[in-house]
Amino acid sequence: MITILDYGLGNVLAFQNVFKRLGIPVNVARTPGDLQDADKLILPGVGAFDQAMSLFEQSGLRGRAEEMVLERGMPVIGICVGMQMLASGSEEGKLPGLGWVPGSVRKFDVGRLSHATRLPHMGWNDVRPVQTSKLFTGLEADARFYFLHSYYFAPDSADATLAVAEYGGEFTCAVGLANVYGVKFHPEKSHHFGSDLLQNFAERV
Repeated sequence: MITILDYGLGNVLAFQNVFKRLGIPVNVARTPGDLQDADKLILPGVGAFDQAMSLFEQSGLRGRAEEMVLERGMPVIGICVGMQMLASGSEEGKLPGLGWVPGSVRKFDVGRLSHATRLPHMGWNDVRPVQTSKLFTGLEADARFYFLHSYYFAPDSADATLAVAEYGGEFTCAVGLANVYGVKFHPEKSHHFGSDLLQNFAERV
């Protein structure tokens, strides 16, 4: 069962709608007990890093989710701020991250951006997979996704980078480490590209 971790931030309904259109069963977990039938987890997020980490802790979901991901090896995908939460920490806040994918969250260097509106990075952008991953099956060419962010994930190891995008230079927009995945873009807002990626997560990962 695909289970969305609802700790108070993220487009939970949008994800539910995508999976329902795909005919894939989906559940929403707001308490640890709601995770009983979970096979794969989605960690969504919007807003600020510290707020997200605080709400996730307060929800009571974190401990059970960590057990399922780190001890049982259950697949999880963090999306947007949910991806940032996977890191060890962020320049945006003071709280430690989950550390499921070692790395740091950094703000784009506006000095490298020539755009009239420099931040946030908002709109559609090409995504280029840099290594083979079941998450990007069928999306190896011409894949475009919707972004809305001012910070990016910098993994400690280049081996964790699954895909990159361009905004004042290349940056990591998708990570993968064992059973843990993260994407900085919004697949739930990315039309058929996003649906294909979420279906890959549900059926191939």
